[in-house]
This record gives sequence, C-alpha cells and structure tokens, in this order.
Amino acid sequence: MKVLEAVAVGGTLVALSFGGAWAQDVKEDRRDIREDRRDIREDRRDIRQDTRDIRQDRRDLRQDRRELYQDRKAGDKDAVAQDRKEIRQDRKDLKADTRERRRDVREVKRDRRDLKRDVQEGREAQPK
Repeated sequence: MKVLEAVAVGGTLVALSFGGAWAQDVKEDRRDIREDRRDIREDRRDIRQDTRDIRQDRRDLRQDRRELYQDRKAGDKDAVAQDRKEIRQDRKDLKADTRERRRDVREVKRDRRDLKRDVQEGREAQPK
C-alpha cells in the first residue's frame, strides 16, 4: 500500500512540476512578446524621428545651395567659401541620418522576426 501511495504521490508531483514548468514557459513567452512589441514601437519612433531629421537636412542643403548661388552671383568669395563649408557639413549630416535610419529599419525587421518567432513558439507550446 505504501508503495502505491509513493507512486501516486510521485506521479502527482511530476505532473504538477511539468504543469508548473509549462506555465512558466507561457509566462516567459508572454514577457518576450511584450518586450518585442515595445522594441518595435521604439524603433518605429526612431525611424519617424530619423525621417524628420533627413527632411530637415535636405531643406538645409537646399537653402545653402541657394545662398551659394546668390553669393557667387554677388562675387563674395568669403561667403562662397563659407557656403561650401556649410554644404559639406549638411551632406555629412544627411549621410549620417540616412545611415541611422537604415539601421533602425533593420532593427524593426529583426524585432518583427523575433515577435513572429515568439508568437509561433507560444502557439506551439499550448496544449491542444
């Protein structure tokens, strides 16, 4: 009789431990999904800001080109040199912002893949 009780209690403990482990996995999967969604929101916010920066850099570049044209027309060599320097800086800023936006887009793609994988793992882990 004691052996039967020991087997029953052991079986119950094993079943409970597996159920608890499964519940813990589900909890971790949900946490991973929340984190992935938060990462995606942050990255999309970064992309929007980078897009604004790129637009502003392009506006600055257009304005500096107009000023360069006017200074050349007026014959002011010092202003032309300064305008060229500003144009070089604007191009440098534009290139850096474009590179940053591209990196953020890659991060969003990676985060979306992670989210998809986590959701899929959560579905596979659910009992049927």
